[in-house]
Amino acid sequence: MADTEQSASGTSGIGRAFIAPVRAVTRIFIPGSVDSTSATKRAAHHGSAVVDCAVYVKGERQPGECDYAQAREAARTQDDAFVWLGLYEPGPEDLEGIASVFELDEFAVEDAIKGGQRAKIEQYGAMTFLVVRTARYVEHAELTETSEIVETGDLMMFIGRDFVITVRHGELGALGPIRADLEGNEQLLGLGPWSVVYAILDRVVDSYLEVASRVQEDIDAVESQVFAKHVHGRIARIYQLKRELVEFKRAVVPLQRPLAGMVEGRQGSMPKKVLRYFRDVNDHLLRTVEQVVSYDDLLNSILQARLAQVTVDQNHDMRKIASWAAIAAMQTAIAGIYGMNFSNMPELTWKFGYPLILLVMFGSAIALYRLFRRSGWL
Repeated sequence: MADTEQSASGTSGIGRAFIAPVRAVTRIFIPGSVDSTSATKRAAHHGSAVVDCAVYVKGERQPGECDYAQAREAARTQDDAFVWLGLYEPGPEDLEGIASVFELDEFAVEDAIKGGQRAKIEQYGAMTFLVVRTARYVEHAELTETSEIVETGDLMMFIGRDFVITVRHGELGALGPIRADLEGNEQLLGLGPWSVVYAILDRVVDSYLEVASRVQEDIDAVESQVFAKHVHGRIARIYQLKRELVEFKRAVVPLQRPLAGMVEGRQGSMPKKVLRYFRDVNDHLLRTVEQVVSYDDLLNSILQARLAQVTVDQNHDMRKIASWAAIAAMQTAIAGIYGMNFSNMPELTWKFGYPLILLVMFGSAIALYRLFRRSGWL
């Protein structure tokens, strides 16, 4: 739903409870808001879980306020009319009455209460239950080992012949701007409840494309660090980016099957005249899935390349250690021989013996150092 801000004049307890979670959720799709006072009044009128409830006749929103029971009754008595009921994190007590009025299946209602579902579509008689995962890119100044890159949320829809009920969990997927845009397009909204489903899926998939584009920028940054000459990216950053990509992948990829079923017309309750709208959404989704899969492969390649670099660096360090150990061993061997104090060692009584041995030790160290430098070990 749109941004809501607490007015200085004070609000009811239910209104205050509703304002806090709603204030943060309007940025995922497009900027903009509706009047905060009217939104607060609607929340207080319908209950804390109900964000908005309206009856649409031939694509035009009917004036006045009404609860969901009155709205359902009004939609049943008019042609080309349907109810759009928006809910935010409803509890069992909120959905109990709604399920009774709209004749919702108990298993679908249970999923809507719990949230955390994979994208799916299920048919319960004349009612369709659709689950979608929303996603948003989290801005960050620099990618670190603990950066949150992708934030996801839940969005569920009950679609019937004369109603559509949207249920949101988490601070993502605000539908206020979508409702406002649809109300400005009576021709599209006049196609019925499935036009709402199309508009929501279109905005969700477009947000996927935006997230994919921003994630690519992070991958490019990590790749440039890994292959830089003197600066190497930490493996923990690559793993963190991969974990965030997996979360995004779980939101995007499972939506393929439900959307393919809609495009192919396997949903019997969907009017044929709205199928062409979903084909465009499906094309965008397929493009996003291809991007996400390619990102996963690219991150695997970057990770393998970084691990190979670590192995090479370790081998290089071991060669340096071995080279210096060999130089030290030569000096130790010479000093050890002359430290045995044998009586029949002619060099011991020679007056140039001591400086000669020092010269031999120094010369052997220089010779070994030059040899190791030439071979690339030092």
